[in-house]
Amino acid sequence: MIPEPFEYHVPKTLEEAAQLIAQFGDEGKLLAGGHSLLPLMKLRLASPKHLIDIARLDGLRYINEKDAYIEIGALTTHYRIQSSSLLKEKCPLLPMTAGEIGDVQVRNKGTLGGSLAHADPAADWPAAAVALDAELKAVSSTGERWVPASKFFIGLMTTALNPGEIVTAIRFPALPAHSGDAYLKHRHPASGFAVVGVAVRVTLDAKGAVESARVGITGVATAAYRASAVEEAIKGKSPTERNLQHAAGHAADGVEATGDLYASAEYRSHLARVYTERALAAAAERAAASGK
Repeated sequence: MIPEPFEYHVPKTLEEAAQLIAQFGDEGKLLAGGHSLLPLMKLRLASPKHLIDIARLDGLRYINEKDAYIEIGALTTHYRIQSSSLLKEKCPLLPMTAGEIGDVQVRNKGTLGGSLAHADPAADWPAAAVALDAELKAVSSTGERWVPASKFFIGLMTTALNPGEIVTAIRFPALPAHSGDAYLKHRHPASGFAVVGVAVRVTLDAKGAVESARVGITGVATAAYRASAVEEAIKGKSPTERNLQHAAGHAADGVEATGDLYASAEYRSHLARVYTERALAAAAERAAASGK
C-alpha cells in the first residue's frame, strides 16, 4: 500500500501546470483532490514518476452563471456544488448528483474536474455531464478548446483529452422553464460508487406531455452514455407510469453492459431500466410542480 517513488511538483499558475504536464507526458499525473488517483498509486495500479499538484490554483474554484449556462471551475469540490444555492435553483441536477458522491470526507476534497477527467465507469458526474450536454474546457500549453461530454468519455478511464491538456472548467445548461431534474443510483454499500446511476432532465409542454427528456447513465458500460432510445420513446408522451416504464425499457439498448464481482451485466442492465423509470418519474413530477 505504498506508492512507487515520484517527484512532487506544485505549480503556482495554470500556465506552469500546463508546461509541466507537457514536459513530463505519460510520466506525469495531475493531482487535484486525490480521491481517485492516490488509492490507485497506493495499489501501484498507477505509478507516475511526476505528480503535479494543482490544488492551489484557486482560480479554478468558482460557480458562475453565464447567460443560459452555469460554468464551474474544475477544482470546485463536490460539497460546494452540493451546497450551492445558485445551483439548487438554476441547475438542481448538479447538487443532487454531488450529494450522492461517496461520503462527507470525499465530497469535501474531491473535485468535479478531477472526477470527470478520471472517467471511472462507476463515477456519478459523467452521467450528469452526458445527460445535460455539458462541455469541458481543455487547456494546454498551446491553446484551449471546449469538448462536448458526448465525445469526452471514450472508454474505461479513457477520455478525449489530448496529451498535455488539463480540464479547467465545465459548463452546463441551466434548467429551462417547466423542467425537472433527478439523479438516482444503486449505491455500492462499501465504496459509495454507482453500481448504476441515472441522471435525467425532463421538460413538459403546455399540455403536460414530455417535450424533451435527457438521460445519462453510468455504471452499466465502460463509459457513461446518453440513453437516446429512452428519450425518443418518451418524447411527446404523457409521463404516465405505463409510458415511463415502456421508455425505461430501452435504457440499455445498444450498449455492451459489463459485469464484475459486484454485479453481472444482466443485473446492471436491469438496474438501468429500474432506475431510469424512477428518475424519469421524479423529474417529470418536479417539472409539473414547477409550472404551478
